[in-house]
Amino acid sequence: MKKDKSGCDLSTCMFCRLCVPEWRPAIQAHKQTYTVKKGGLLFKEGDPVQGIFFLFSGSVKVHKHWGEEKELIVRFARRGDIVGHRGVGSTQLYPVSATALEPVEVCFIPLEFFQASLKVNHEFLYAMMLFYATELQDSEQKMRNLVNMPVKGRVAYALLLLAEKFGQDAEGNIDLILSRQDLASYTGTTYETAFRVMSELIQEQAIAVSGKSIAVTDTAKLQVYSQLQ
Repeated sequence: MKKDKSGCDLSTCMFCRLCVPEWRPAIQAHKQTYTVKKGGLLFKEGDPVQGIFFLFSGSVKVHKHWGEEKELIVRFARRGDIVGHRGVGSTQLYPVSATALEPVEVCFIPLEFFQASLKVNHEFLYAMMLFYATELQDSEQKMRNLVNMPVKGRVAYALLLLAEKFGQDAEGNIDLILSRQDLASYTGTTYETAFRVMSELIQEQAIAVSGKSIAVTDTAKLQVYSQLQ
C-alpha cells in the first residue's frame, strides 16, 4: 500500500456520515489514506488486526483459505463499504484476506480509535449492529446455498446479488470486472464447472458476456434457477 494525501472526503463511508459532527476533527487526525494496486493485499488472513478499512474508490474481494490450495470468496466490497471488521473480536486476528480487484483508495482507521468511536457515536454503533446482523444472515444464506443448491442455482444467485450490489455500467454490464476463477471461488465450485454453467446461461440468453464483463439479460430466468427446490 502507498500513502495517499487525498482520498477520503469525510462523507463517503458510513463511518464519516454517521459520526457526530464534533467527531470529524478526531477522524481527520487519526485516519490514514492509502492507494492499493490491482492484486494488492489490504490485509492477510491470520495477520494481527491493526485497524479497519473503508473503501473510497474501487472494489475488493474478501476471501479465505478453503482446503489446501483453494479459496472461498466471502463477499465483494465497493466504494463506501467497510472491510477488516471481521477481525474485531477476541482473537484480534483477521480471519479473511482482502485483495484489490482494481486500483483502490482506502481510508484506514486504527483499531483503538475505531473502538473509541463506537463508544462515542451511538448512531454509528447502531448502524454497525445492523450491518453485522445482515452479514450474518447473508453468510447463513450462502452456507445453505452451498449445501442445498446446485451449482447453476448458486451461479445464478451470485450474479443477481452482484447486479443488485454493483449496478450497471454504461454498457449495461454488472459494474464489477469478475474473472471466471473469482466467480467459481464465490460460488464454491471449480473454474471448469463455473465456465460450463456460464456457457449454458449464455446459450439460454439469461446472461451476455463480453470479455470479463457480464450482463444479466433475463432476471426472471436467473431467479428461477436460484430458488431452492
